[in-house]
Formats: sequence, structure tokens, C-alpha cells
Amino acid sequence: MTSKTVEIVNETGLHTRPGNEFVSLAKTFSSQISVENEAGVKVNGTSLLKLLSLGIKKGSKITVYADGEDENEAVDKLSSLLENLKD
Repeated sequence: MTSKTVEIVNETGLHTRPGNEFVSLAKTFSSQISVENEAGVKVNGTSLLKLLSLGIKKGSKITVYADGEDENEAVDKLSSLLENLKD
């Protein structure tokens, strides 16, 4: 399992549109993807509804986890997407 913690700098946090981008990208990997917020709540990273339930706002630190054969690439690309969110 590989993981990386990132801070959300997007003014509006992680809402529906960027959340959908994340989920779409997460579904391209064979690894299992999950996301954990600062409160320790961990959800399936391929579910938009569960991702949005984390309430990720600007300044939130979240951890992306991947477990599988392409876990390193998955964590790199997904964390990069989160670090560079733009509305």
C-alpha cells in the first residue's frame, strides 16, 4: 500500500466537478483507491458521493491511499490532481 498526504489549496475545496475528475481518474487504476480526511474518516476513492461526504475544504489535509499493482502511479497522479485543483 502506498499513500500521500496533500493539502487542498483550491478556494472552494473539493466539490462536485473536481470530485468527479478525481473519481474518473481513480477508476482508471487497477489498485483500490481510498481517501482519508483529517478526522480519520476513510472512504472509497471511486465513489463521488462518499468522497463529497468528507467535506474537504480549502486547507484540509487529506491522504490518498492505493493498494495494488499500479499503486505508486495512482497515488502520484491522484495527489497531483488534488494539489493542482482549479475551479
